[in-house]
Amino acid sequence: MLHGVDLEVAAGQVVALLGPNGAGKTTALNVIAGNHPVAAGNVLLGGREVTGAAPRDLARAGVCLIPEGRGVFPNLTVRENLWMMTFTGRSRADIEGIAFDRFPKLAARADQVAGTMSGGEQQMLALARGLATDPAVLLLDELSMGLAPLVVGRLYEQVAEIAGRGVAVLVVEQFAAAVLDITDHAAVLVRGRVVRQGHPDSGIRNELAALYLGSDPS
Repeated sequence: MLHGVDLEVAAGQVVALLGPNGAGKTTALNVIAGNHPVAAGNVLLGGREVTGAAPRDLARAGVCLIPEGRGVFPNLTVRENLWMMTFTGRSRADIEGIAFDRFPKLAARADQVAGTMSGGEQQMLALARGLATDPAVLLLDELSMGLAPLVVGRLYEQVAEIAGRGVAVLVVEQFAAAVLDITDHAAVLVRGRVVRQGHPDSGIRNELAALYLGSDPS
């Protein structure tokens, strides 16, 4: 359950939502994506009220959620995974063009079954699927889960480039070190409440351990 969570993500900005297991981070993403009902408060997209909107409508408006656990279809090929995004109205050719331009490695594996690729490659495909919708807002849930630090670093470099093109990016991470180097703003969520937020270099990096335990770092 969330309590008075107040977050803003501007176009071209990467915001990290950090916190321990069970803090409510994934719930926050699902509220924004329309997958979880809102009991109180408002969700705004580009200054427009979208509270209670259906997930499909939010997706068409530019909100893209990449859930924990990759979010790809393991029994389909890379190309077939990308074709699943045609529900947004884009053609197969457009979707492939966007994905393969951003991730050339996927072009070389277009006919490979997604489940036979490495975890990092599957996460790359998940990102490519999201970008194929030309999102205004990209929501990432635990991008680093189960991946080697070097792979995670490369993926987050891609995320920074995506934000650099004007996309608003909200990243949920339990392991802050994985994302803070590309983050413009960080918020720490504990038991459904934001207990600290600001620029990563404002002291948040050094206070995380105490914040996760719910104590006062001062």
